Amino acid sequence: MIIKTANPQDASLIADAILEAIGLAITTGLAGENNSQKDVHDLFERLAERTDSQYSYLNTRIAQTDDGVPMGVCVSYDGADLKRLRRPFFHEANTTLGWGLSEEKIEELPGETEPDEFYLDTLMVLPQFRGQGVAKALIADAKCKADAVGKPLGLLCDTDNLRAFKLYESVGFEKVGLRPFAGHLMNHMVWE
Repeated sequence: MIIKTANPQDASLIADAILEAIGLAITTGLAGENNSQKDVHDLFERLAERTDSQYSYLNTRIAQTDDGVPMGVCVSYDGADLKRLRRPFFHEANTTLGWGLSEEKIEELPGETEPDEFYLDTLMVLPQFRGQGVAKALIADAKCKADAVGKPLGLLCDTDNLRAFKLYESVGFEKVGLRPFAGHLMNHMVWE
């Protein structure tokens, strides 16, 4: 297995990973009544192509086979950069999905991470590669990035996703509380 930094051509794969990570309920909520899941996918694909977005290819690492077949995706970044990095998401959502959020409202919205942690935003392993250590390798890669900036690695895990919760615990994460995200309550977990 090779883990490499993504490039703009990986944007569709990154969008696939984000939609799988957030799940159908949140994707449907983002789309609202007037948009489709494809609209949401297209929004995340555009964000992945950018250099200034939390979902940027620059913040994404891809695990692949030795012959270049994608196995999994991990998006992570310094929590101190969240407000700046998420601005493009809200601007794209306003334009594409018709959200109509003001700059003031965007500033007031709670973040999914804190400035004092390095945030593992998205983790997805393609179905045919699950159970082969890909997720653990991508998490370890994100932990190295967190260690390099001297911060713990943090993430949110859906309270109903026991399989993911157990995976995160098995590598060193501990639950430190609960946090709302997109209308859903999530476990906030940190690996010091």
